[in-house]
Amino acid sequence: MLAVACVAAGEVPRISLLTALPGAEIYELEGHTSLRVRSAESDIVVNWGVFDFNSPNFVYRFVKGETDYLCAAYPTELFFEDYRRQGRAVVEQPLLLDSVETVRLIGLLEENLRPENRVYRYNYVKDNCATRPLLMIEQAVGKQLIASEEDWTCFRNEMRRYHRDYPWYQFGIDMALGRGIDKKIGSREAAFAPVSLMQSLELSPMVGESTIIGKQTLKHKKTPWVLTPLAIGLLVLLLACVVKGRVAKVYDTLMFTAYGLAGCVLFFLFAVSTHEATSPNLLLLWLNPLCLLGAVLPWIKSAKRVKVCYFFLNFALIILLAILAPMLGRQMNPAFWMFMAADGVRSLANARHICLKENRS
Repeated sequence: MLAVACVAAGEVPRISLLTALPGAEIYELEGHTSLRVRSAESDIVVNWGVFDFNSPNFVYRFVKGETDYLCAAYPTELFFEDYRRQGRAVVEQPLLLDSVETVRLIGLLEENLRPENRVYRYNYVKDNCATRPLLMIEQAVGKQLIASEEDWTCFRNEMRRYHRDYPWYQFGIDMALGRGIDKKIGSREAAFAPVSLMQSLELSPMVGESTIIGKQTLKHKKTPWVLTPLAIGLLVLLLACVVKGRVAKVYDTLMFTAYGLAGCVLFFLFAVSTHEATSPNLLLLWLNPLCLLGAVLPWIKSAKRVKVCYFFLNFALIILLAILAPMLGRQMNPAFWMFMAADGVRSLANARHICLKENRS
């Protein structure tokens, strides 16, 4: 029981929101949120971010969308020690609750910690370690802590705030997640990110003065510009424009194989995954399993008509994507345009080469 006995004895536990500042792992870049329940008899943390890497088929189930997380309670000192070892500071924000609200919130937490309720289906932006405690606090006090302001950002842009030093991770998110994360949101929905939640609550009259526990000694390593997706995309485009002859065939095999494999992943996320944000994904017009044809067709001399049809169709789909994406509000990673242009250049070059050979013969 979460200190309910203390309430009965006349003591009202103190509850605060704990926010661990961003870490180095990709799942730590937005920080982490937990609730602290403290009394004379106990001091524990309730954490909605517990998962088991060793559970059967964890990676496959995570990609498929079966992201089951746990709600767990354990001593606060273990929580602080974990982040101290990582070099991450923790910000504590006391909740200014009366005794009735405190008891109500503790009851909600105890209900959530029951074995039959502690497992939940994690959602990256709608049901996570930040949205869960916020919702429970609001249920306990009977009102919203963060006002639903006018739409001013989107999930994708909010993610980019925290991923600026990890451009390849953002590149992967921009590729895998479709238009669902491009819809306009306000500050209430932006609180899916723990650090954003912490910053929004600083303005709430229900939250007291913040205290920083520990020191933020962890430093993020920035990716050199020459190794960013945009720089690599520019290189791929440059090579696509200059390669010729047999070297061009080898280049096409490598490039279209990479595109085709990425397309297989996107198709899996679109057709099989239960992640709501992976579908629809306009990038399937460009990255799809059919790209693998572009890797083998240049070597098949007898497939001239198939080659011409495929490369012209591929080029047309790239143009269609370039037109539809801005019209439908699909935000594109800047590097996508470089990789798409390289695809278009090689598609036109192959189609033109075959047509010229046909005219000569």
